[in-house]
Amino acid sequence: MSGISTHVLDVSAGRPASGIMVQLFFGGELAGSGITDGNGRIQTLLANPKPGNYCLLFDSGSYYPDGFYPEVRIFFIVRDSSAHYHVPLLLSPFGYTTYRGS
Repeated sequence: MSGISTHVLDVSAGRPASGIMVQLFFGGELAGSGITDGNGRIQTLLANPKPGNYCLLFDSGSYYPDGFYPEVRIFFIVRDSSAHYHVPLLLSPFGYTTYRGS
């Protein structure tokens, strides 16, 4: 199954971060968008992505209005269009981290 998905975890509260708007950009154009569900997930932002550079934009400011980061941008490369790319975001009011998930 190919595609791009994401998952946001609120590490300060130890739970999924629901209700966060996420946009996916490819070549400077909006390629997909969604809002994290009750499990902090968006199952498919884009099915069958083309190889190239992508950017995920998370509206972290709506989740943490008093946080330090109003938004989080994650840039990554799709090299194999037949592979699945899962990009989790571990979020707190004053920091974040990411990795390529499975």
